[in-house]
Amino acid sequence: MARRPAEAPRPTAAAVLDDAVRTLAPNADANRLVPRIAAGEAPRSVFATFALEQHQVIASDRLSFQHLARRADGDPPIADFFDLLAQSETLALEQLAGLAEACELTGRQITEYRPRPGCQAYPSYAARLALGTTPADVVIAVTANFASWSGYCATVATAMRDHYGFPEAARGFFAFFAEPAADLGAKARAAVRHGLDTGQAVPATAYRYGHLLQAYELMFWNSITD
Repeated sequence: MARRPAEAPRPTAAAVLDDAVRTLAPNADANRLVPRIAAGEAPRSVFATFALEQHQVIASDRLSFQHLARRADGDPPIADFFDLLAQSETLALEQLAGLAEACELTGRQITEYRPRPGCQAYPSYAARLALGTTPADVVIAVTANFASWSGYCATVATAMRDHYGFPEAARGFFAFFAEPAADLGAKARAAVRHGLDTGQAVPATAYRYGHLLQAYELMFWNSITD
């Protein structure tokens, strides 16, 4: 009697996320602004533009994460991941106030600012994912993107101190994202594990979403420098 072929071992959640980070990582030269900031060559005005754009991005992303958490209400590990992200956006907005103050932005300037389309492509696509995409796949996509985002923020935070003389309060936003919440990785792995176990997470599909998120992330930075 012929033996049945052995089933391929299931990938672990950590392996799926590690592969997503590695596979979706952008090219080193794709971001045109961060290297200029790192070298102290970007004009100081880019930080004001960044702060103005981020006010729009944070407001949108917080709503997207809240909606994803509600959609995953029957899947606690996934809902917990997006609840944490939504809370993090609230904290990020508080940190952004220090940068806005250092750039001498007024409340009126922030309210009346007309955002750049290229900077708002990312939150617009994240909202699209929140409306109609399987939340488990979004966990994989955004986790891969956060790896790049955190690296950019760490570089900018250092350059703001070394080349631009910004005070600590102004660097707080970037420092906040340079070191994500201690339990974010654990919650991401738990969410993906649940998604794999229940058949909700499809890495190949999630990578397609992640590819676009990374492209829109780069568009954000490059639109500021343009």
